[in-house]
Amino acid sequence: MVNQSKCKMALSKIDTIDTEMEQVNQEKYLRQATQYYCALEKPLKYGPVIETLPDLISALHREFESNYVNIEMVNHIMLSYKSNPKEWRKYAKFDRYTYTRNLVDAGNGKFNLLILCWGEGHSSSVHDHADSHCFMKMLKGDLREKRYRYPNRPGAIEREQPQDHHAEIDDNELVEIGETPIPLNDVAYINDNLGLHRVENPSHSDTSVSLHLYCPPFDTCSVFQDNCKKTTAKVTFWSKYGVRTKLDEQ
Repeated sequence: MVNQSKCKMALSKIDTIDTEMEQVNQEKYLRQATQYYCALEKPLKYGPVIETLPDLISALHREFESNYVNIEMVNHIMLSYKSNPKEWRKYAKFDRYTYTRNLVDAGNGKFNLLILCWGEGHSSSVHDHADSHCFMKMLKGDLREKRYRYPNRPGAIEREQPQDHHAEIDDNELVEIGETPIPLNDVAYINDNLGLHRVENPSHSDTSVSLHLYCPPFDTCSVFQDNCKKTTAKVTFWSKYGVRTKLDEQ
């Protein structure tokens, strides 16, 4: 006679393994997509209508149900939402000394959706994105993105400016390859094959707020100094779901 309890346990383990494999396969697919994806300039004609922040979150969860995430559709979803402060204000937590990263949705471990709050003159370090996709949408104010060539990275996609093939590239210092303003409701996109970036609030009188999507999510990234020295930085959350995090929860 078959032991029903053991069968149920075995089926449960199989389900767990299938779930883990699905996540691994999706993560692999997303990382491979960074090798060719470069971003949409405007929403797709056939994409879903996104009227509210809850609409955006629900649409993202639907897209990430599949192993083969349509990254163009994810881009469309981020582009289609029009900022409404009433919807995101509860997540917008500022610090007087530095910009903050505030978790809005953990995406069932498949993506992270965050609101970043930038005080007057605040800026990030030059950093990469751990071979993930990064979408950045302006909700309030303006930001400026400075982009840099990723040192010693084969296969990088050079798009920002034409290359001078007679010029020597010094991998002992960061090479700036573009600077772009990000106005309200625009979406910027970057992955490591497109380069590194530094983001700053250029205003000394107004704050800025941006909505960021990272997929796959990551808990460390690389930070670069001007001489290309690279260090690993832990990624933390200033708040989660509108509530300030404790130091041991970040």
